[in-house]
Amino acid sequence: MKQLHIISTGQQTVHEFIEKISLIHPYIDFIHLREKNWTAQTYLYCIHKLTSTVGVARDKIIINDRVDIAVITKVFGVQLPGHSIPVSHVKSHFPNLQVGCSVHSVDEAIKKEEAGANMLLYGHVFATNSKAGTSPRGVAQLRELLKNVNIPVIAIGGIIPNNVEKVIDTGASGIAVLSGILLAENPQKAVLEYRKKLDSF
Repeated sequence: MKQLHIISTGQQTVHEFIEKISLIHPYIDFIHLREKNWTAQTYLYCIHKLTSTVGVARDKIIINDRVDIAVITKVFGVQLPGHSIPVSHVKSHFPNLQVGCSVHSVDEAIKKEEAGANMLLYGHVFATNSKAGTSPRGVAQLRELLKNVNIPVIAIGGIIPNNVEKVIDTGASGIAVLSGILLAENPQKAVLEYRKKLDSF
């Protein structure tokens, strides 16, 4: 089964985010909390509300960059951007923590896997407003990357229901979406469109 990852947009309050997740969490596989402006307390509040009130399982939550938050809250894992703590350091101190790494090239992907990463987030695959002025890497580069690593790769960047098939045809393990669902006029309708496409494989 192909995975659907949701990544927070940085454009919603914690309460808005929790409300949106309450509508869509049954249809998604992982929720990434990626909020550069949140304090540690805001992260803890959000995770508490998601797990205790909304009913999200802790093993569906991934924290971006904040290894401390991921360890303390006992969620599924942490997603490390390029500027974060090296994956080898995290794995040496917290060997049971699942670690994802954001990569943008084949060479980078190989190095992260060798360092102990459990998963890779690769993009941006298609043109996206969040990366305006930067050329997309395309499905050909995604396919080449997949030939060189043995861990799951999640594609990100400009993915809409109409191009999901192109992504999954490369052999990617799933897709990650931000505004396409969380900022959609009807998030539940949007998530179901993505889910239907992924479940057809």
